[in-house]
Amino acid sequence: MNEYLLLKFAHILAFVYWLGGDLGTFLASQQVINRDNAPESRHVALKIMLACDMGPKLAMPLILPLGVHMAAIMGTLPLSGMALALIWGLCLYWFTVVLVLYLNEGKPFTAILSRLDFWFRIAFASGLAAWAIYTFITPDYGTQWAAIKLLVFVAMVGCGVLIRVNLAPFVPAFGDLMANGPTDANNSAMERSIGRCRPWVWCIWAGLFFNAAMGLHLFG
Repeated sequence: MNEYLLLKFAHILAFVYWLGGDLGTFLASQQVINRDNAPESRHVALKIMLACDMGPKLAMPLILPLGVHMAAIMGTLPLSGMALALIWGLCLYWFTVVLVLYLNEGKPFTAILSRLDFWFRIAFASGLAAWAIYTFITPDYGTQWAAIKLLVFVAMVGCGVLIRVNLAPFVPAFGDLMANGPTDANNSAMERSIGRCRPWVWCIWAGLFFNAAMGLHLFG
């Protein structure tokens, strides 16, 4: 089996775990904020939600280098070996940070690492957007097809950042629920927080569908 087919296989798996994990997270979140569920049941639903969320969280930093590597092989994104290695290195760093944060939840150092991860994603997405725009307007450098897929990925990373911002009020509200029981205040805070995340989740799904269609050359 050649290198390209192995990359394609891994790329498809990353897509499956991203979209499937996102769907599981979305459905579990509805049970977390369901006022009819007991706090213990909502706590179990939260654990399921966080476990499902690891699918997309780990798939996101892998799907990019896999796709870029395939594009380099096809010649749609001409890259040197060093440039390709840099992309893989940055994405594997991102992947490792996500895993470390999940496995060390609640430890003091994770607060700092989480903030660093937040700003890393913004910086990384900004650099990727600049590269994609340059590729789009410079035909000799790469194809507009590849540039569009990169820009869609940047938009999905941006949606993920906005989800994190909108989830911030959820954490103290859920903590209050578990400590003091359900109240209108903590229930409403969680519902608002999850509700504000939904449009960005739907945008991520649209981006995944669009890039999958582009990858299959249904258009573009």
